[in-house]
Amino acid sequence: MKMLVVFVILLHVSQHASAVELYEGDSFILPCQFDTFDLIDPSVEWSRSDLSPPTVHQLQGDELKEQNQHYSGRTSMKTDALQTGDLSLKLTDLQLSDSATYTCSLRDNIGELSQSDVQLQVKERFPSWAKALLVLLVLLVVSGGLLFHFRQHFMSGYKVEVESGVESVHLPCKTIVHLPKGTKVEWKDGDSRKVHVYQSSSDQPEEQHDFYRGRTKMERNLLKPGDLSLTLKHPTDTHTYTCTAYNKRGDILMEKQVQLTVRVCQVEVEEGVESVQLPFRTTGNLPGDAEMLWERTEPEYNTVHVYQSGSDQPHRQHQDYRDRTKMNEDLLKTGDLSLTLRLPTERDSGRYRCGVVSRNIWIRVKTVMLKVRGRAQVQDQTGIIRNRSSSIDPTPLMADQSV
Repeated sequence: MKMLVVFVILLHVSQHASAVELYEGDSFILPCQFDTFDLIDPSVEWSRSDLSPPTVHQLQGDELKEQNQHYSGRTSMKTDALQTGDLSLKLTDLQLSDSATYTCSLRDNIGELSQSDVQLQVKERFPSWAKALLVLLVLLVVSGGLLFHFRQHFMSGYKVEVESGVESVHLPCKTIVHLPKGTKVEWKDGDSRKVHVYQSSSDQPEEQHDFYRGRTKMERNLLKPGDLSLTLKHPTDTHTYTCTAYNKRGDILMEKQVQLTVRVCQVEVEEGVESVQLPFRTTGNLPGDAEMLWERTEPEYNTVHVYQSGSDQPHRQHQDYRDRTKMNEDLLKTGDLSLTLRLPTERDSGRYRCGVVSRNIWIRVKTVMLKVRGRAQVQDQTGIIRNRSSSIDPTPLMADQSV
């Protein structure tokens, strides 16, 4: 026993930490070499003191125990490591969260014999396409080209434009790395409302803001490198949407923004026309319980027209619109939800929105901007000032949007 104790003391060393820098997606072998000759029942453990559990990889014979799930399927050692003394650890598919100090510990049935630290720094890879784009930008500077446009696009992230009234829009969010199990993905709009939440391999609709209930969908294989994109049904407003991925501790793993611009239908007429039409054509055969609601949202909110249970609901209109509005027959069947507004005046100018609501979920939405110009005045040859009535065709300036 005394001889064995002396052997243990001589073998116990603590090597200085060495620093290594790599990029996301790379593989690397963390070096560790110790003399294992004549050891009784040796074992080796790679660990991180900042994790719980701290075990990155453990080798005792062919058995792997208590490994932290963040490293599941990404670590390996040579099968004869304990015989040769090459205790190096291969770590694949490196992630930003792998940056840490790793400890290689050699033990036998008496206790710890040796310890070595390796410091690993993982950086975000600068894509080759981005390098090519940078070269292109330099060339544009030299040639006096469209530098500002491309720089603005590159720095601002994703930009998406759609027409008001479309059925859905795709908000892209891409990653090139695997996300660890337990990752939480949150989409928020510019007002910090939760648009969509995904965690523990399923959606979390109870955390979603009511305005987005039933209108969002994410891809299913979220933990694979690639797609955290969101499909948003019936987009209504221009917003900056933010996609954020968190680990179990709440640290941000990734964050990207998407600028969504919803182009509003523009309708312009001159005061004095008999009527103006606010267009909205969508798919037919809408649910029988659907409620059609035309609202004026700016510069002030008013209920313009309500259709429900097969008939108009004039008692729910604002008094300014009584007896001035009309919707088409069989609108549930045809999908033509256009609104006719009689005798429009300058006071009617503003932003209008038509929503189709079924079971408390907005299933169709369209926004129309109406501008009513005041009547022009002209002076005739007798010197009398007269109002010039307009004969403008009340047909809207922009074609109807179909979804």
